[in-house]
Amino acid sequence: MLILVINCGSSSAKYQLFDIESKRHIAKGIVERIGEKRSGCENHYESIRIIKDRLLNDGAFVESVSEIKGIGHRVVHGGEEFGEAVIIDKKVIESIEMSSELAPLHNPPSLEGIRACKRYFPGIPQIAVFDTAFHQSIPPHAYIYGIPFIFYKKYKIRRYGFHGTSHRFVANEAARILKKPIRKLKLVTVHLGNGCSMAAVLSGKSVDTTMGFTPLEGLLMGTRSGDLDPAIVTFLMEKEGFGIRRINEILNKESGFLGVSGISNDMRDVLSEMKKGNRRAAVAFEIFVYRIKKYIGAYAAVMGGLDAVVLTGGIGENVTRIKKELSRAFRPVLRGQAKFLIIPTNEELLIAEDTYRLVRNKRLSAEGGSD
Repeated sequence: MLILVINCGSSSAKYQLFDIESKRHIAKGIVERIGEKRSGCENHYESIRIIKDRLLNDGAFVESVSEIKGIGHRVVHGGEEFGEAVIIDKKVIESIEMSSELAPLHNPPSLEGIRACKRYFPGIPQIAVFDTAFHQSIPPHAYIYGIPFIFYKKYKIRRYGFHGTSHRFVANEAARILKKPIRKLKLVTVHLGNGCSMAAVLSGKSVDTTMGFTPLEGLLMGTRSGDLDPAIVTFLMEKEGFGIRRINEILNKESGFLGVSGISNDMRDVLSEMKKGNRRAAVAFEIFVYRIKKYIGAYAAVMGGLDAVVLTGGIGENVTRIKKELSRAFRPVLRGQAKFLIIPTNEELLIAEDTYRLVRNKRLSAEGGSD
């Protein structure tokens, strides 16, 4: 069975076509610089037409769109409503629209992609897989902020968490590698890329995560500040005369590795400068690793122990120095009881598997339960 996975970002649309039985992709690609004049693609709606043409004509991966039995969409924000993947219908689309206020750069492109797929891939079931869904198991004491409760009731201000599909994938892979049922494991999953987050995964469920109401909270990232005293925001606004838009740009686009090192948002550049003796680059790396250590310790306490720490993402998978530093730091604390693993993430495959499961269940239900 062929399953198409679509990931509409703020200015791009990635896709992979999977043969789900063999769990391998047979086509993949990206439409970039959407909305720019030189790209030849005006919007995300148009990007889906381009993807269809590539699959049918450029690569001849399918003879007809009817060969594709399901389309899985990565959707960043599902609010509080979705704790798992769902078949997309009118009500789901309305809910994604309502959550767009919480993810204005990502949910609207996903909606465009969904609507375009309805036109260019007619009759094919579409599935929404939410970044936030895995973290809906977090208990209230971990997701409620210490502000007047009325703001949670009124605006749904709470910890949502992100990278949920990646955390879920590597947690399940860790259970397979450790040869233990996931329900018996206490894991800390660490997704490190340009955006970084961690999750405490107890018995296969997320019970805490570092990103919060937005992806700004938590670890030091490529250009995001991560944790900071919120009074710093009002202090800088008063001292520098910054408006809301400017302070938002500083915290999201000019901080993190870039802001501390003064060099780059790319960890490879930071490490290169460290070797040359650049002290600011070294401090950026030290902050990065230190915060990971703090959260590992906190999450081990939350779960009452720790079986493994799983590193993934572009940085987590390739900068082996991080694993070595963490292993060395926790060896005397954990007395070798926890393993430190590097597991490549594959969010697209998990989206494809979720899509296949729901499409298959829908078909079986339509057939009265017979296989």
